[in-house]
Amino acid sequence: MTIDGVRLGRGDRVRLRPLHRADVFDLALAGRTAEIVAVEEDFEGRVHVAVVLEDDPGRDLGASGRIGHRFFFSPEELEPAGPPAEPDTARTRILVAGIGNVFLADDGFGPEVATALRGRTLPDGVHVEDFGIRGMDLAYRLLDGYGTALLVDAAPHGRPPGTLSVIEPDLDAFDALRGAPEAHAMDPVKVLALARQVGDAPLPRVLVVGCEPLVRMRGDEPDVAVGLSEPVRRAVDEAVTLVESLVAELLAGEEVNSR
Repeated sequence: MTIDGVRLGRGDRVRLRPLHRADVFDLALAGRTAEIVAVEEDFEGRVHVAVVLEDDPGRDLGASGRIGHRFFFSPEELEPAGPPAEPDTARTRILVAGIGNVFLADDGFGPEVATALRGRTLPDGVHVEDFGIRGMDLAYRLLDGYGTALLVDAAPHGRPPGTLSVIEPDLDAFDALRGAPEAHAMDPVKVLALARQVGDAPLPRVLVVGCEPLVRMRGDEPDVAVGLSEPVRRAVDEAVTLVESLVAELLAGEEVNSR
């Protein structure tokens, strides 16, 4: 079969993109990397792709029909993942993740920056995605062979609204935390804690590009608030420039410190 112009078959790597996410399995599998083990067609001509998760220690049980180790997806729910990243290649792969809730005023800063970055020309190996409030998706994407992940988010630090910062969290501090992110919420601390707990792949270096919000909402307000405040909206273009600068420094092997 051909997906996104790439010919794929048994043994090829794909990234899972469930279309409906109707149950817990869809939520848990979204964003995971898997290997194709079979491509089958039913009596009505519909194609079903059987996959096993790349980091599943029981993946070989799928061949014997064991439930829970072999999953079926339509071709529309898959995207090519390419070959496994070599160690030196992984260093040059950078994930830029916009996170936040666009219905909670300035919390939508990260998604706005991700949208703006999609119109820019970035080096090969730099992937930009708006994760919104899909914390589970982000947790598993962090295990997908990236050298660095830049999380773009509204982050209050008591500075003037619109002020940008770059912080490198201590990932070792998340080892004691337990519990998966909520399916429809984005708590970066819980996301990083989950990513530390699942899979055998090492986490990338994580840098948080934060913006001081003016309007802070808890999420339990009776009304939504779509749109950024003026100082935070002005900071979007500045954040795009900052992310591009960080990407250039990382690819050049330069030291990137918190600021």
